[in-house]
Amino acid sequence: MFVALAVLVDRKWRPLLDLDRTLGRRPFAFTSDHHWVQRTAEVVAAVFHPNIVLAVGVLAGVALALKGYRRAGAWAVIVLAVSRVASPEVKDIVQRPRPHWAHPLSDIGGFGFPSGHATAIAAGAWVAIVLSGMLIRRRGLRRAVGVLAVLLALAVGADRVLLGVHSPSDVVAGFLLSSAVALLALVVYDPQPRSIALVMDPLPEAIPSSERRVAAILNPVKVDDPAGFRVMVEKMALESGWQQVSWWETTVEDTGYQMAHEAAVSGADLVLAIGGDGTIRAVCEELAGTGIPVGIVPAGTGNLLARNLSIPLYLRAAVDVGLNGQDRAIDMVRVTGDEMEDATFLVMAGMGFDAAIMEGVNETFKQKVGWLAYVWSALKALMFPAIRVEVSVDGGPFTRHRARTLVIGNVGHLQAGMPLIPDAAIDDGQLDVVMLYPRRFLSWVPIAARVLTRNKRTDETITRMTGREVIVRTQAPAPRQLDGDLIAPGKELRAECIHGRLLVRVPR
Repeated sequence: MFVALAVLVDRKWRPLLDLDRTLGRRPFAFTSDHHWVQRTAEVVAAVFHPNIVLAVGVLAGVALALKGYRRAGAWAVIVLAVSRVASPEVKDIVQRPRPHWAHPLSDIGGFGFPSGHATAIAAGAWVAIVLSGMLIRRRGLRRAVGVLAVLLALAVGADRVLLGVHSPSDVVAGFLLSSAVALLALVVYDPQPRSIALVMDPLPEAIPSSERRVAAILNPVKVDDPAGFRVMVEKMALESGWQQVSWWETTVEDTGYQMAHEAAVSGADLVLAIGGDGTIRAVCEELAGTGIPVGIVPAGTGNLLARNLSIPLYLRAAVDVGLNGQDRAIDMVRVTGDEMEDATFLVMAGMGFDAAIMEGVNETFKQKVGWLAYVWSALKALMFPAIRVEVSVDGGPFTRHRARTLVIGNVGHLQAGMPLIPDAAIDDGQLDVVMLYPRRFLSWVPIAARVLTRNKRTDETITRMTGREVIVRTQAPAPRQLDGDLIAPGKELRAECIHGRLLVRVPR
């Protein structure tokens, strides 16, 4: 279509020229009669200059590469750079003059076909649409990004016509040119991460299995298209040398315990746990001590275990790590207490403000905005009343403290990579305890600064302890959570680290 349009423009096809003149006259006249429209259009033209769009795209590509999505980042830069170079080259070939007006609003030299602004912004829109389809799991958010990208491209294109510096066909040509570049780039260079199996040799197996069976335990509400997801996993498993995939789905009544038990009994050599933190914890708890590795595919909101193990949040890449990564023995934590059944956790347990955040999260709101729901809940719970706690570590004497929140951590980082317990390691056989006690609302500011700068100084506002066994007691029942899941309020938690209890797949 772009080539056909370029030929018509080059041959000065009269119907197209008349249509351009007709469609461009009224927008230009409107801009000429309204000074504020002209000023707004000039600002839009400056903000979305092709060089600025390219610079932003390059920065986004670098950020993606640093996050581990090198091919996606490279693809984005390729699309934007090629589009930026191609536009002036085509202008020199076609040599179409810009629209002529008796009283022009802008004095821009050079040729007009295709519009450089339209080419650049459409390339950016293609990048946003393709990468959001890859990296954003929420269908509503993906659609919102796509709609916003298209509307922005149309707005910038209309801006060029309003200023009278391009004909409508120049703008359409810019859209078509960048579309051709993006589609060609998708054919030539796949932005999705390459499988580990293609770039690394298989790891040696202590006891090679002739069948190499995979069990997949899926929380179906966490995946937009469960059927399509199954097809993808089965195809990736076959390409990675696995013979078959058996499927189980969790239910509201059972988040994965029975499914994991049946998978182990069936003789699975690997179990993929696909879901949120609750599903991951249930599967890992059931498979602990069996020697069967668990491939974690994070499809929830928090995904704290995956983040602390450097497992990618992009589902396809996480499945690849599960199928082809290396095994790592990590600690689990056995926890008991009043008003609760014996349980385990992998990430952290909390009392006070930490659990109040989980309690205050609206599930409907969380489905729409993701982890931002936790931020909103935290803001509402910032002045959760201080609780009096007694803490004993490794059988030592109880020490008394006041705290708004107490966290027993098996890992160190919270959402957005916040290093609440920077020295915590998931395979060191130790638990780390941190208590926060901001006296006033503004006291959260220096506490946040100390956490973000990894300041290890201990005082009454931040208290840290380390040991294999921890007992926490409070005078009154307090909210409690395990790995982000609320349990009944209570007065006591007993946590014991079980060293190297679970095998999980991590990136090589």
